[in-house]
Amino acid sequence: MTYKYEVAVRAEATLGEGPTWDAAAGRLIWVDILGGRVHTYEPASGRRTLRVVDQHVGAAKPRAGGGLVLNLVDGVGLLDADEGFRWLHRERVPGRRANDAAVAPDGSLWTGTMRYDEAPGGGSLSRVTGDGTVETVLDDVAVSNGTGWSPDGRRMYYIDSPTRCVDVFDHAAGRISGRRRFAEIEEGAGFPDGLTVDADGCVWVALWDGGAVRRYTPDGELDRVITLPTPQVTACAFGGADLTDLYITTARVGLEFPHPVAGSLLVVPGAGKGLAQPAFAG
Repeated sequence: MTYKYEVAVRAEATLGEGPTWDAAAGRLIWVDILGGRVHTYEPASGRRTLRVVDQHVGAAKPRAGGGLVLNLVDGVGLLDADEGFRWLHRERVPGRRANDAAVAPDGSLWTGTMRYDEAPGGGSLSRVTGDGTVETVLDDVAVSNGTGWSPDGRRMYYIDSPTRCVDVFDHAAGRISGRRRFAEIEEGAGFPDGLTVDADGCVWVALWDGGAVRRYTPDGELDRVITLPTPQVTACAFGGADLTDLYITTARVGLEFPHPVAGSLLVVPGAGKGLAQPAFAG
C-alpha cells in the first residue's frame, strides 16, 4: 500500500510533538515543546489557534470539563476554557523537562519527563489523577516518550527512546506489570518516539531520525511503513470526524538543512482507523 502525506499546517516548529484529536471540539491539538507553543487545528474549517506559554511544554491534552491539561517543566498545569491557568501539581527538578504524555482509559494522565542532557535514569513516567494525586510509575528512564493502551485497556505500550524498543506491560486499574519487549528498531532506522494504537490493536510508531511511521500488529510484527521526506518524525495520532486520518508531527531541531515540511503538521488521509481518546478527568 502506498501512502501519500499532505501538509495540514505548514509551520516551522522547533520540536513539534504530541498530536491529539479532541473529538468534542473537532480539532487536533499539538505542541512545539522547545517553542513553548500549544497549537490547535480544525480540519473542517481550517481554523487555527496558537497559545504561547512561559516554559517548555511536553504535551497538551483535552480535559473532560473543557480546557487543556499541560505537561510542563514545573509540573502539570490546567488551562481553563476561559484561558485561566492554575497548577494541578508543581515540582521543579533542575535540569529536567516535561516530554510526551497520554491519557489512560480511566482518565488519568501519564506524564513523561527527561533531562535536557538525556542522561540515563534522569527521567520518569508518572500517573496523575484528576485530583492532582501523583504516583511515579517508572523512575529509571532516559527519554520518556510514546505511551498508549490497547483497545481493551489490558495492555500499555511504552517507549524510552534510547533503548530503540517499544515495550508492553499488562495494565489493570491504573497499575502496570510484566514488562516485556514488543518491538525493536534496528540500527540505522532511527529511534522510536511517539506512538498511537488503532482500532485493530496495531501500534503506530514515529521514528526520530528515521523519517517514517511504522505500524506493528498486536503480535509485534511490522506490517506497514509510511515514509516521509524529513527525518525528525516525532509522533502520530488518528483524527478527523471518522478517525481515519493519521496526523504526524515533525521537528526542525538538529537539522542543518531542514526539508521545507520539517516542523509542520502532516496528515495521511485514510491511513487506518483510530480509537477515540479519553479526556483527562481533571
